[in-house]
Amino acid sequence: MNYYSLNKIAPISTFKNSVIKGLAPDKGLYFPESITPLPASFFDTIEHLTNETIAYETIKQFVLPEIPEDDLKQIVSETLSFDFPVVTLTNSISTLELFHGPTMAFKDVGARFMARCLGYFNKENTQEVTVLVATSGDTGGAVAHGFLGVKGVKVVILYPSGKVSDIQEKQLTTLKKNITALEVNGTFDDCQAMVKQAFLDESITNHKQLTSANSINVARWLPQMFYFMFAYKQLKNKHEKLVFSVPSGNFGNICAGMMAQQLGLPVAHFVASNNANKVVTEYLLTKNYEPKPSVQTISNAMDVGNPSNFVRIEAIYNNDFQYLKQHLSSYSFTDTQTINALKELYNEYNYVADPHGAVGYLGAKEYLKERPDSHVVFLETAHPTKFLDVVEATIQENVELPEQILKVMDKKKQSIKISTYEELKSFLLEH
Repeated sequence: MNYYSLNKIAPISTFKNSVIKGLAPDKGLYFPESITPLPASFFDTIEHLTNETIAYETIKQFVLPEIPEDDLKQIVSETLSFDFPVVTLTNSISTLELFHGPTMAFKDVGARFMARCLGYFNKENTQEVTVLVATSGDTGGAVAHGFLGVKGVKVVILYPSGKVSDIQEKQLTTLKKNITALEVNGTFDDCQAMVKQAFLDESITNHKQLTSANSINVARWLPQMFYFMFAYKQLKNKHEKLVFSVPSGNFGNICAGMMAQQLGLPVAHFVASNNANKVVTEYLLTKNYEPKPSVQTISNAMDVGNPSNFVRIEAIYNNDFQYLKQHLSSYSFTDTQTINALKELYNEYNYVADPHGAVGYLGAKEYLKERPDSHVVFLETAHPTKFLDVVEATIQENVELPEQILKVMDKKKQSIKISTYEELKSFLLEH
């Protein structure tokens, strides 16, 4: 499989080069040259397949032969070392829990897959690779854990000071070894802008091999197709019109679901559930795509004012606005609505959600007003204890801390504070 830049100026790229470079030289995101649907028999018998088999069949066309079949199967097996249960709340609404991995966030899948791909490509590479990543919350912890101890790889994580939860911060600032956390005086958008600038700064890239572990990287983004497949496997014989409501920030997750749909996954529709950062919600109403400075909310991982992956979504639907609207709806919700949703989920269904899942639930309910014959699955993207202050204050109950969280609670945070791009540049060149 070859990849091209969505800016269409850079040369065609291999999977290996796309993973190692992260971003194309023309600043564009890489996108596969072709998408071949899986045979109908795959979906007809999916309930009889293991998750590992489903994931391998889903990803292989995008990776083979650059990673050989046996190695790719091993990477998939190591990536999927936890469960992806669907919990049904009503006849019309279920939730897909994506928080059973080591850092209790959906990004564990992409981070683990990418780390193993980069480790494979780096086996005979004498040049050290620096993974440079911006996080609005969960990406940092997932990437830090996924790449911990990977030979020949250093990880530098930029996160906005005071704008991630305490547990999220602990997960990305306490691992040491080959992981460094840079605490940025600014927003997630500032962090992301710094990362993109570094990739295009030849005074850095002439001396350092940089790659990204944000969802702009194809090896972080594409494996997220897996759990849409897993949800279908569990719900196939129960519901016909399956819709996914995805809490959306940088839009990599929902974009991966759309890629699964291109492979033949029977999905009726997608809902992008936004918090107050509602660039896409407004675009679908006005046809005017206008990035804005991000707004801080209690669902902080979605505090993104310029979602990187939306350009990939446009590519999937051939940059046709009406075609896109046939497949995508988007709604925006306030923090007050999110808190009320957390209460409703707990009081009516005895379900403890996190703020991002609550936004997904609100999106599901809104869509069902228009299409009540659907079954909507909202993605629960992080464990509620990662947002302990908000969740416990809302439901008025203590939430039991899982082992993954207890491990980091008492560890000492280690971060380096920066405010400007020049400080990031100096750090990268000196270390």
